[in-house]
Order: sequence, then structure tokens, then C-alpha cells
Amino acid sequence: MANMLDEMNDPILEDGRDVNVIAKKIPVEKSTSAVVLEVVLWCAGIIPGIIYHICKINAGNYFKQLEQKLQHDASQIDNYLEQRVVILTNAAKLLDKAIDLDKDTFSKVAMYRSGNHTDDAARNEASMACDGISRSINVAVEKYPELRAHSEIADAMQQNGYLQKEITAAREVYNDTVNTWNREIFVWPVKQNVAAKNGYTTRIPFATSTEIKEKAREVLF
Repeated sequence: MANMLDEMNDPILEDGRDVNVIAKKIPVEKSTSAVVLEVVLWCAGIIPGIIYHICKINAGNYFKQLEQKLQHDASQIDNYLEQRVVILTNAAKLLDKAIDLDKDTFSKVAMYRSGNHTDDAARNEASMACDGISRSINVAVEKYPELRAHSEIADAMQQNGYLQKEITAAREVYNDTVNTWNREIFVWPVKQNVAAKNGYTTRIPFATSTEIKEKAREVLF
């Protein structure tokens, strides 16, 4: 049998293809076959029915533990975001007399310092706002070369770069957990049955902004 995909001869995408994260939550629907299976197991005897019931309890506990891991992973992102806001605040104060920063954007980011984010969208918005302010500061430093020699500014921007890498790593960990959740809630029959009963939906992973994607395409060197 020939290979279904041939990287040497099959059609290729000369211009490439851009991909985006779809901000849509898919609910889990109860499987009719899973319900029939449960009925059959109970009809087959008390022991098969009890075993299936225990499996559902275990699945429910598994999802609760997975939700706690999602909370932990999200909290890690919050911690790094808060530290980054503090660093950018300090850098902005040092540059305040030299440049005109976007005060409105900065005030919005400052609201996230409490760490009390309502959902993933708010957390993602805070991260992208930090990226925007960081770019503004970098542009300002480029316009005023004498600021590069300022040790406190240089240190702040170095810490900002470090925290951005940590946020990226923390988001990757979170996205891995989201992937596990999105996969497990559809595992037939027990997990899917439990997920549908509890009204679970898929979760949306973190995504970068269109502005960042466009920036990545630019020639930086």
C-alpha cells in the first residue's frame, strides 16, 4: 500500500497557511449508546452495574482534580503577569518624563494586578496589554539612545524579557492541561457520560493577538 501522504510529490502550500484559535466552547452531549450500555450492564446483574457506577464516580473525581490543575496553571500565569505589571510600572515611571506612554492602556493593565481574573479571556487580554506597553517602552528606548545607559531601565527591561519567557512557558503548561481536558471529556462511554451530566464544555486555550502575529512576520534584523 502506498503512503497516503507523500512529502515529495503531493500538493504543497507554496504560500503557507495561517491558523487561529477558535474562541468557541463545545458542549458535551450525552451519548445514547453510553446510556444503553449502562442500562445493559445493570440488567446484566448488580455487579456490572456497580462497577460501572464506581467508574462514573472515579471519572467525576478525575475531572475535579483536573479542574484544580487548571486553576493552578492559570494562577501561575497570574503570578507572572502581576510581576510583569510591576516591572513595567517601574520602567514607565523611569521613562515618564521622556516619553508619553499610553496612560489608558496602562491603567487597564494595572487592574489585573489583583490577580482576580474572571476568565481566560480577561487573563489573555491582560497579557496582550502588557505586550503592547512593553513594545511602547522599547520604542521609546530606541528613540532616546541615552536611556539605554540607564542601569535601572536596562535592568527593568531585562526582567521584563525574563518574565515574558516565563509567561510563555506557563501558558504552554496551561494549554497542555486544556488539551487534556478537551480530550478527556469526550472519552466514551464513562467520561463522556459524566461530562455531559455535569454540563462540561471544551475550554479555549491561550492565543496570541493578530498584532503580535503581524509583528512576527516583520524583518527584525
